[in-house]
Amino acid sequence: MWPRVVEFMLGCWLVLSPFIFRHDLSETLLWKNDIYSGTLVIVYSLASFSHRYRHAHLGTALVALWLIGFGYLTAGHPAPAAQQNDFAIGVLLLMFAIIPNEATLPPPSWRGVPPEEPFL
Repeated sequence: MWPRVVEFMLGCWLVLSPFIFRHDLSETLLWKNDIYSGTLVIVYSLASFSHRYRHAHLGTALVALWLIGFGYLTAGHPAPAAQQNDFAIGVLLLMFAIIPNEATLPPPSWRGVPPEEPFL
């Protein structure tokens, strides 16, 4: 479940990034994008801890694709730090979103097998 923890932290970063990068108050699109995207990432990552919503982290992949597209298409050249941040966080989220929840556990068919006794 460690990828969901990283997604949660990246979601918190996205929510805080308008304050860190000091977006101008007239740039409501940037504010809304970062805060709404970060909130969605946080919700998806927390929902993934429930067995019922264990595939909710795939919603994070959609948010990540949105952030990549938003960061790439709305920025001029050179891109401001806020759009570079959206692009970089989108790429990171996409990498973590494809990691399954049980990536650190053995395959399901091996889980019921008792461990062997050590050879003495």
